[in-house]
Parts: sequence; structure tokens; C-alpha cells
Amino acid sequence: MNKEALDFWKRAVNTFGTAKELLHIEFDSAASRAYYAAFYSVSALFAAEGKTFKKHSGIISAVHYDLVHSGRFHVDFGKDYSALVKIRNIGDYGGEIHVTEEEAKTAVKYAHNILKQISKEFPDIFLFEQK
Repeated sequence: MNKEALDFWKRAVNTFGTAKELLHIEFDSAASRAYYAAFYSVSALFAAEGKTFKKHSGIISAVHYDLVHSGRFHVDFGKDYSALVKIRNIGDYGGEIHVTEEEAKTAVKYAHNILKQISKEFPDIFLFEQK
């Protein structure tokens, strides 16, 4: 396993923990951190396979094409990732529109599902508490 993949995975797990903690404090930030947890976990998987991307849009495309369209992951994986992108955009760039408590909880749930799925790809290396 390469160092970049391990670094991304560590960021994913740590960021997921932060997202859960922020659920009780600030919904916009919780949603943003949930998105980044998923982003880092997917980046870890691609890095482990020798693929890197320079933009979020590249990761989004790869999630749908390389992971979902290929049949490697269920279509719900792609739907969850897309929902996280949308919720994160509200949280980070929504102006007067903010993430609701329900949306933040949904974002954390989707991030959890994504990390859980990614951890199954390399279970001895991508360790994740599946609570």
C-alpha cells in the first residue's frame, strides 16, 4: 500500500470523526466534513490503485464511471456521493441557505456508508469502526 493512499485514509477517518462531532454544533460544517470524509476515502482507494486526480470533478466522475457504472459498487454508492456533493455545496457556498439538521445527519450517514464500503476493499489496511 502506498503512503498517499494511507494518508488519504487517515484523513478520511479523522474527518469523519469531526463530522460526527460537529452534528451537535454546526450543521453546515458537519455536512462539509462528511463530504470530505467521503472524498478522502475515495481518494485513498484510487491512490491505492495508482490513480490520482487534481480536481473534485475528476473524483466525482471516477466514482460514477469507475466504481458504479463498472458494477464494482452498487448504484446507491454513487447516489450517496452525489448527495454529499450537493449538501456540501450548500454548507460551503449556500450564502443565506444553510444545511438543515436533517441534511447534516443524512450527510454523516452517507459518509459512514461510503467509508464502510471503501474499507471493505482493503480491510486489513483501511480500518474503520463500523458503528
